[in-house]
Amino acid sequence: MLPQVLVQLEYLARILGAALCGMVVGYERENHFKTAGIRTHTIVALASAVMMIISKYGFNDILPLNHIGLDPSRVAAGIVTAIGFLGAGIIFTRNVTVSGLTTAAGIWATVGIGMAFGAGMYVLGVMTTICIIIIQFILHKNFRWLKTLSIQQITLEIRETDHLKSILKDSFAIRDLKILTMKATRIDEETLKLKLNVAFPDDYTFQDVIDLLKENPQIKSVDI
Repeated sequence: MLPQVLVQLEYLARILGAALCGMVVGYERENHFKTAGIRTHTIVALASAVMMIISKYGFNDILPLNHIGLDPSRVAAGIVTAIGFLGAGIIFTRNVTVSGLTTAAGIWATVGIGMAFGAGMYVLGVMTTICIIIIQFILHKNFRWLKTLSIQQITLEIRETDHLKSILKDSFAIRDLKILTMKATRIDEETLKLKLNVAFPDDYTFQDVIDLLKENPQIKSVDI
């Protein structure tokens, strides 16, 4: 009886370890005001550890029976597949901007942490948690040394002129901005409504974009 209790306590330690690591990852996400925070990551890691333990040890009582064969990896594969539905619910698309990808990837990684603890690979689970936190911290946009581009939709009301597209592209290019797509709708005989998808550096603020557009006297209004 005592050995069984000790085994169950070891399983419990694995679950608690997974929950603790999931909590750490979730805290980092919640600290950046993401949709999935401490509770989500903790539950995901805990549940993954439980399912991994069940996958490895939950069928030991029927293994001695004749004609019984089990593949423990099938449950683990099912965990990875199922988490895709949760990750899909976190990803949002607005215009051409996609948000939630990093959080969804974090959920997926948290599953791996929980599975590692459930399989008894404590060091792997802890080191994976540390790596995720380091990556999130160093590569977060507030600490990013790599120059990347953000995409934003801008709506303009502008007086129609010759070579309008070339004029806008040239004025944007001076400030390292790039027009990706442009859609025009006529409002009246003199005015066009333009929807632009513009790529600009992360250190470029919306106010900088507005100030740039104000320099063009043909532009009547700007909406970002």
